[in-house]
Amino acid sequence: MAKHESDQDGDEASVQLARLVLSLRSQGVSSPAVLKAIESTPRELFTPDLFKDRAFEDSALPIACGQTISQPYIVGLMSQALEVEPRSRVLEIGTGSGYQTTILSKLSRLVYTVERYRTLLGEAEARFKQLGLTNVITRFGDGGLGWPEQAPFDRILVTAAAPDEPKALLSQLKPKGVLVAPIGKGPVQSLKRYTGDGAGGFRIEVMTDVRFVPLLDGVAKEL
Repeated sequence: MAKHESDQDGDEASVQLARLVLSLRSQGVSSPAVLKAIESTPRELFTPDLFKDRAFEDSALPIACGQTISQPYIVGLMSQALEVEPRSRVLEIGTGSGYQTTILSKLSRLVYTVERYRTLLGEAEARFKQLGLTNVITRFGDGGLGWPEQAPFDRILVTAAAPDEPKALLSQLKPKGVLVAPIGKGPVQSLKRYTGDGAGGFRIEVMTDVRFVPLLDGVAKEL
């Protein structure tokens, strides 16, 4: 009986996930690689027990430390905008639940991810281990500083809102690299893509309005 119920749960999750992927496709997430990564990632694993039944909703959900697991559409949009290549070394600022990290790990060669909350990082690391991910390297630290020792990166993704242009992170990008980040001080920010021109400058595109938690300085003392 328990096995039958488990099979039913699995079937229901598959249906919900397929529905979510169709929704993302209809909203403009068209990259086959990104959609495949989302389709093969069990979002319920990254969702707190209280919200497990909402894991496949196209909405942001609360996690520990006052943070959120991003809306799947935004995860898809940002991953697609980053134009990750199979050989890319990617820096992610803000590990959070590890959901976005996992998507990036399926698109790239290596993901370096920085988180300022020890609790979140520990939980995310356990999920990476459970999923058998071997190309994710984690760090507890101030994401705004990036990871200078491992720079330059092909791609940088920021999952918290920087108040203004993230110069320290842009300096860690390869000359023709791509950085995607929410920029702005208010409750609504602009999602921007910075593409290196190879000569030290950047082409900047404003993609859409988003709502992210702010990128904070330092590391959290207790969480």
